Amino acid sequence: MAMHASSMQHMHDLVSRYLQPNVSLRIVDIGSYDVNGSYRDLFDKPGWRYRGVDLEAGPNVDVVLSSPYKFPLPSNSADLIISGQAFEHIEFFWLSWSEMVRVLRPGGLIFLIAPSRGPEHLHPVDCWRFLPAGYRALAKYAGDLDVLEVTTDWEAHSDQDSALWGDTVGVFRKSPLRTGLLNRLRRRLASRFIESG
Repeated sequence: MAMHASSMQHMHDLVSRYLQPNVSLRIVDIGSYDVNGSYRDLFDKPGWRYRGVDLEAGPNVDVVLSSPYKFPLPSNSADLIISGQAFEHIEFFWLSWSEMVRVLRPGGLIFLIAPSRGPEHLHPVDCWRFLPAGYRALAKYAGDLDVLEVTTDWEAHSDQDSALWGDTVGVFRKSPLRTGLLNRLRRRLASRFIESG
């Protein structure tokens, strides 16, 4: 991930507002490769187990993926999934999103930070910028997620880094298992109805 200062500040804010330091957490960071900074230090607490996941081995990577669309992690195994400054580099980000939701346990949280604006930065590609409606669409696509909050940096700030970059920040919670199963069943029935109609 190519980290900019506002992204680190956003993640710090989410950690302080949503997480309890004395509760054990299994944390998965999607797109964790440390290009010029990582979130790992924000999650260095007793009882918190942080795992960095990326496509190539390197600093801050604990799990190397063979595909950005298939994670070698068990379903319902993470309490928190984070991703910052990675989704703009994933060509078919909705497939990675589905894997994030699969790995997240019912009641677990996703913290997603992606650029709303900023210069092209190829690592190896730069495909997307995200707005609040896009995050709400991701929650609908997953079917099992509640949007707890979405914010976007609309205004440029005075320092050079913040003047170039803006982020969309989202917090999502996976619905309890029964609701998730019902939503999946509804999607299957709807797709069969569309196919037969």
